Amino acid sequence: MTIRAVVFDFGGVLFDWSPQHLYRKLIADDAKRQWFLDNICTQAWNTEQDAGRTLAEATDTLIDQHPEYKTLIQAYYERWHEMLRGELADGVAILKALHKAEMPLFGLTNWSAETFPYARAHYPFLKLFRNIVVSGELKLIKPDPAIYRASLDQVRAHLPDIQPSEVVFIDDVAGNTEAAIALGWQGIHHVSAERTAARLRALGVAFNVPTFP
Repeated sequence: MTIRAVVFDFGGVLFDWSPQHLYRKLIADDAKRQWFLDNICTQAWNTEQDAGRTLAEATDTLIDQHPEYKTLIQAYYERWHEMLRGELADGVAILKALHKAEMPLFGLTNWSAETFPYARAHYPFLKLFRNIVVSGELKLIKPDPAIYRASLDQVRAHLPDIQPSEVVFIDDVAGNTEAAIALGWQGIHHVSAERTAARLRALGVAFNVPTFP
């Protein structure tokens, strides 16, 4: 087997992103904070923005439904950058090692088109990717097969004859890697940098595995 390109998910693999990072500052009580994130500013609501809904529409709609939480709802996107704590060093170390080994690298992320420019501006390692497919820009979202096809089209813009089986996709959500596998890709469910690096080597990817703390 020959792997000719690696496609990375971002959140949970390369980025430490969580609404908890912001809302710990706004709701001190753990139970009340978790209730708010489970019932008001939910992951399902945020996913709608990753799929292309504007932040303004999302915020206004939710405030209409829950006016008593207006200030907390507004904070979600006004202070969104505080949810992005930073890079995950182990995942980025794998990325950089693959780049050093001259492996073509691509990104495929569920991310709002309006917030992703912040990441581009503040995280230089994103320049290592030949192309990044952002769900909010396409208005498609993982695990929809259409977004994987769009990603493969971008890979083929650089490697025209590549086959799906020669692409490996790394994601921290098992359902997203399973969707890639169903389309003929190789898939790695990322649970730790050590396991991901070992799986890459098992797939025949030659690179110097970083030392993880």
